Amino acid sequence: QHHHYHVIISGECILSGIMSVNGKKVLHMDRNPYYGGESASITPLEDLYKRFKIPGSPPESMGRGRDWNVDLIPKFLMANGQLVKMLLYTEVTRYLDFKVTEGSFVYKGGKIYKVPSTEAEALASSLMGLFEKRRFRKFLVYVANFDEKDPRTFEGIDPMKTTMREVYKKFDLGQDVIDFTGHALALYRTDDYLDQPCCETINRIKLYSESLARYGKSPYLYPLYGLGELPQGFARLSAIYGGTYMLNKPIEEIIVQNGKVIGVKSEGEIARCKQLICDPSYVKDRVEKVGQVIRVICILSHPIKNTNDANSCQIIIPQNQVNRKSDIYVCMISSAHNVAAQGKYIAIVSTTVETKEPEKEIRPALELLEPIEQKFISISDLLVPKDLGTESQIFISRTYDATTHFETTCDDIKNIYKRMTGSEFDFEEMKRKKNDIYGED
Repeated sequence: QHHHYHVIISGECILSGIMSVNGKKVLHMDRNPYYGGESASITPLEDLYKRFKIPGSPPESMGRGRDWNVDLIPKFLMANGQLVKMLLYTEVTRYLDFKVTEGSFVYKGGKIYKVPSTEAEALASSLMGLFEKRRFRKFLVYVANFDEKDPRTFEGIDPMKTTMREVYKKFDLGQDVIDFTGHALALYRTDDYLDQPCCETINRIKLYSESLARYGKSPYLYPLYGLGELPQGFARLSAIYGGTYMLNKPIEEIIVQNGKVIGVKSEGEIARCKQLICDPSYVKDRVEKVGQVIRVICILSHPIKNTNDANSCQIIIPQNQVNRKSDIYVCMISSAHNVAAQGKYIAIVSTTVETKEPEKEIRPALELLEPIEQKFISISDLLVPKDLGTESQIFISRTYDATTHFETTCDDIKNIYKRMTGSEFDFEEMKRKKNDIYGED
């Protein structure tokens, strides 16, 4: 039996929705019984224990197993970021409910401080002294007015040449403020950005402020019932636009002829395609390992200390606070998001592995969470495609990194889109296409 498709997709849900909306005939096959590959949410709690090979079943104190939806990979959405735009554009928002995260915190000298989210909070914050605040405010005003298309807003800075280090110097910002700005606002994981042109950093800080301005508490959103809702929303979307979904479908072989993909074999049948998109787990021989990420899922019966009893928050531990190259992240959500039993909190710690003893590396984060009722530890390889897929037409996504937001994932999606279609991913253009096929709303 032969079926022809433009694109076959495995383990990459967002793109299947986007390709379907773009009028491509899409087949989505997943070897798992659930959507979303490694970005799934695990339910009931018993399954999480099994998955991490923890003997016995969860204690009574954990409440009902099916009240839990535990993300394997924690990420928040920037309120004004690319993923929210993709969700709005594709109307996946119809199937999802979001809550604003209650706060973002940053670690300094062994303590955590709230990242100010209002003018008043900024003035009261003990993160920096009074004169420092004045200079920082001047810097933020500059960033808010900055427009890379309008040289009048540059004030002597060349966005494509001046490094971020030089910009900080121009505004006379001290090391603590620089740490805080680069890691808690621009969300860089390392300090490499300091010697790169400042344009991207300024735009990242703008994104943070604009996202914050939308809801006020923090710039982050999180879906009720967990991140597993996202791939399910994209799956529904794909179906509306004629996409086909098959779960529990093992992929036995990717069929390549003259160096080009022509189909996928599953359970003895061949589905033909012109292009294939998949995550690295489906094509071990076409990817290489560039590092590892450690993630620890912690179940708590209390909010995290010094967060003002927030029911959700993010904590960033900047690398030089703990003598590392890359930041440690903590992402906390709770029963308020329908992902845990009443009165329970899930905190997920993640970072890029730098030593032979990854569990030692995350100790500073775990100390903030004590007491911890149960820990689930995973160390995963960071895999990236060996080539762009131009010849084989096999397009491979990168493994999820240690960041706790979706911006890097979206960059990867746009990148694959460009490699597949030869054109930039453009929301406006796609909106027009959609209106051509389905008419205006």
